[in-house]
Amino acid sequence: MDPRRVPPWQTAWMRVIDGPSRRTEPISLRTPLALLLVSLGVIAAVWWWLATPITLARAPIDPTEKVQCVSYAPFRGEQSPLNAWTHIEADQIEQDLRQLKEITDCVRTYSMENGLDQVPAIAAKVGGIKVLQGIWLSSNRTKNFEQASLAVRLTKQFPEVITAVIVGNEVLLRGEMTTADLVSIIRSVKSQVSVPVTYADVWEFWLKNREIYDAVDFVTIHILPYWEDFPVKAKFAAAHVETIRERMAVAFPGKEILIGETGWPSAGRMRDGALPSRTNQARVVSEILSLAKAQKFRVNLIESYDQPWKRKLEGTVGGYWGLYDSVRRNLKYPPGQPISNFPYWKWYMGAGMGLCVLVFAVAGLTLRRRPWTPRFPAWLGVAISATSAGILLGIGADKMYYESYGIGGWVHWGALLLAGILSPIFCAQAMVIGRSLPTFLDLLGPREGRKWSKLTAVLGLTLALTAVIAAQTALAFVFDPRYHDFPYASLTMAVVPFALLMLNRPQIGQRPIAEAVFAGVLALSAVYVLFNEGRENWQSLWTCAIYFLFALTLWRARAEQIQE
Repeated sequence: MDPRRVPPWQTAWMRVIDGPSRRTEPISLRTPLALLLVSLGVIAAVWWWLATPITLARAPIDPTEKVQCVSYAPFRGEQSPLNAWTHIEADQIEQDLRQLKEITDCVRTYSMENGLDQVPAIAAKVGGIKVLQGIWLSSNRTKNFEQASLAVRLTKQFPEVITAVIVGNEVLLRGEMTTADLVSIIRSVKSQVSVPVTYADVWEFWLKNREIYDAVDFVTIHILPYWEDFPVKAKFAAAHVETIRERMAVAFPGKEILIGETGWPSAGRMRDGALPSRTNQARVVSEILSLAKAQKFRVNLIESYDQPWKRKLEGTVGGYWGLYDSVRRNLKYPPGQPISNFPYWKWYMGAGMGLCVLVFAVAGLTLRRRPWTPRFPAWLGVAISATSAGILLGIGADKMYYESYGIGGWVHWGALLLAGILSPIFCAQAMVIGRSLPTFLDLLGPREGRKWSKLTAVLGLTLALTAVIAAQTALAFVFDPRYHDFPYASLTMAVVPFALLMLNRPQIGQRPIAEAVFAGVLALSAVYVLFNEGRENWQSLWTCAIYFLFALTLWRARAEQIQE
């Protein structure tokens, strides 16, 4: 069998795509215009659906009833407690507490470092704010003693403000202290203050360390459905909170159970079926607060403001648990306003339509001086590329805004979004003139073997950039998956046009090593990620599907092309 023989289906595709109909009469505009109108209609319909607001029985922030209590950390922008030199000024804390006073009459703190020791005094000045005073415990015994002593002094100084002392936060979970040492510190603080004393940790660690129960005045548990070992979907989050609370009440009878942390993130990666989003955060907060009112138990939401610094520890999702955003300090869900995952959807839709029109315009202008009319499948390929890019541009831009942290993050996700914008534009140009997707050898191979042109250069560079970022993200999901985001939107924008254009490549010649390696990495990684992330994680399923499509696209690459 001749190894250079082209399969019949490939020959048929080449006749309709690679071989445009050569003629001199004017190009008909009916087909591209009809497809453009269909593409624009699809983009508008999808964005209308994506932006549909949800309806809740209770608003997350009810103007007639304040939130019981919220976790408070004052850090903004680059401020971080991870830097020992960070000190928050009193004016900044006062601004926050005056704003929080509008929605709650209680805040929970976790430490007295970085200027947080000022919170009780400022709360007394502002008025109407009570404080659950936290003591941050760690493996540093000296610092533990200093924190405990300061908390005792503040509690005695502001008895009308500090209503309870929380001695330690998840120190057992982090493995930084033994149970015996923790109990010793709790008893020491308790003997010196007149307010109730407790310890806070995830609910499982209370069950594993029951001796703490005897040392505290009430039990403070954390129930975070998103972070459970088996993540809980948003629609079941409130029921999960109630189930765990009832279980803990049975395990620890006779003392109040305070839910010290619960909530839902508004942005970040999925875990199984648990999806961070604005609507899901609003729903979970609303349902938990309604449940707390109906069942008459105390609950503290995490948290008041989004905390960007947490993204260094927990990825994107760690920075978006707040009721207020970290940049504009605006309430995410003002009473009476519709709650949508994409509040700026009209801008996203408009930008997507603009990109769609641009893709068609580039294809049309490319043909202005060409003596042929592309066949219908070529325009269909342009339409598919333009439509997918138009729909996903807003999602990709939204994800880039929320997921980019630091200069490296902005460069990384910005580069992938740029590839997603350039790919449909230049692939459309190549489709209508019968070009195929270049190989890396066409761009970087020996000079005498290069098939160089401006179109080849820009397509090759976009392809190479996409391949590198795709491989990097795929390997990240294999070796360190917990905190990485799924790049499904921008990656789809880039890969779909590549895949359509690669169908235009004759399967003749040797398969380049570089493309084969990238294809293998993407395919093998996708198989692992599919099993690791589970079938309920649609972000993972979508991303893996694009990895497979990109792997197939690169696998079809050949080092030689039929000369036209």
